[in-house]
Amino acid sequence: MKSLPLALLPLALLLACSPAEVAEGEAQQSPQLPAPEVGESPDPGENCLLLVWSEQDAPDVEFDRTHDTVKGGAISCATGTSASQFEAAIAALRDAARSGDKERLLREVGIPLLYIDAKGDRRELTGDEIDTLFDEVFDARMIALLQNLDLSQMTVEKDQGAFFELGSLWLVVDATGGRPRVVTVNRQALGEAAEAARRQADKGRGQILD
Repeated sequence: MKSLPLALLPLALLLACSPAEVAEGEAQQSPQLPAPEVGESPDPGENCLLLVWSEQDAPDVEFDRTHDTVKGGAISCATGTSASQFEAAIAALRDAARSGDKERLLREVGIPLLYIDAKGDRRELTGDEIDTLFDEVFDARMIALLQNLDLSQMTVEKDQGAFFELGSLWLVVDATGGRPRVVTVNRQALGEAAEAARRQADKGRGQILD
């Protein structure tokens, strides 16, 4: 009888074993199941959304998927909550600012509130201080900003939160999947945003239109 080539010996030995012997010898080497297929271009925010939704009782899946991406990236990845939660917070701020109800607006504000005045000076305000300085913190320009908040105009920054108008208004989330609150009012940034808008408007008026 001819001897088998060395390369075929392992296969011959395996075939010579009974099924029971193979099962006993390979008990710790079960074949792995194939991993789920991944799409060619997976949505980078999908995993973030799944994590956020896992912390919510009734997530608005369709809205969150449609509106997750804003300037700066995915809302869910940057802030730890969903677009629908931001939409709810923004709507509440908008309605409170339009109502003229001071107490209603203050309920949407985190305490302490970081207030940056027109000169750039910073102060952390307690509830009593915000009440006393309400007309300064939420002056006519800030109220106008609040009255016209729109999710599509929001910018997110990873692990920092979300902001409007060059950082005039910052919102952050306390817990995964939770509702954001206002934590910073920056009147210096609001003034800079207004100046930038004026420059842009002047530039547009100076252009020759066809």
